[in-house]
Amino acid sequence: MPPVAAVNAGGHQHGHSNFDKLKMGALMGGTVGVIIGFIFGTVNIFRYGAGPSGIMRTLGRYMGASGATFGFFMSIGTVVRTDSDPQMLELYKQAQRRPIITMASPVWRRQSS
Repeated sequence: MPPVAAVNAGGHQHGHSNFDKLKMGALMGGTVGVIIGFIFGTVNIFRYGAGPSGIMRTLGRYMGASGATFGFFMSIGTVVRTDSDPQMLELYKQAQRRPIITMASPVWRRQSS
């Protein structure tokens, strides 16, 4: 199901706020982190044993730590990546655009003899 687009009174659509992007990054990063924590925790429990805490508490600790860490960094990274001025972005794209017609290199010019 696609997300609902925000519409103001004039009928114009607006993008998501930075807080919405922060939440989305935290949710995606947390999900990936929990999955990676499950895999890493399971491998470590098989290799070294669960210890005095038991299997479920040790695995939950791995999953929680990995999910929180990855979710934190993913949320910050999402906001930093998408927080830009549209005019500056367009100016950057224009500056990086390659010209349609390029000048010939001096090496390829005909030598007059």
